[in-house]
Formats: sequence, C-alpha cells, structure tokens
Amino acid sequence: MPVSKTQWLSQEMAVAKTALRTAYERETASVVQSVRKKASEISHIDDLWQLNDYLSARRFDLDGKYDDREEEVLFVLAKLMKEGWLTAADLDGLDSEKLTKMKALIHIL
Repeated sequence: MPVSKTQWLSQEMAVAKTALRTAYERETASVVQSVRKKASEISHIDDLWQLNDYLSARRFDLDGKYDDREEEVLFVLAKLMKEGWLTAADLDGLDSEKLTKMKALIHIL
C-alpha cells in the first residue's frame, strides 16, 4: 500500500496526534531556550534584528511542519523522528506496517 494511502484506525490517529503534541512541545521548548540565550547576548541593534529574523524563520518552519491530516501524518512523524523530536517509544501503539514505512521514509527525507 502506498504511503499516501495508509489507513489509520482511530486509536492510531490518537497516538499520532499525541506524538505530534509531544514533538511540538519539545521543539518549542528548544526554541524558547535558544531565544533566551540569544536575547541575553544582544549588545547591538543588529543582534536584535538577527533575533527577529531567527524567530520569523522558526515560526514559519513550525507553522508548516505539524500537519496532522491522515494523508500527511506518516511523513510528518518520520521527519520528526529524523530530526530527533520523537523516539520510537513516542509511537508505541502504531502498527508495525506504519513503523516500517516510517523507517524507510527517514532514510529518504
């Protein structure tokens, strides 16, 4: 079955959405920590504009990344695993076929 035609049981979608929330919380906590560090190092107006650019880029990235539509969620979960925001334990409850597809996607993303 092609990845885009993967069927999701309601329990699996609940696992996926919980994993997405977990990854989002981890990633946004990392952004906050990074912003605090960068803000503490501001000494010139150019530093402030660089922080603004960083925040804009991160927001753009985050706003587009966490797509929970059924046809996209497998790709999103694989990308989040590759980036280190999710672990296999976060996906406990997904069937082995989905996990196998995600492992294959990780290598091509």
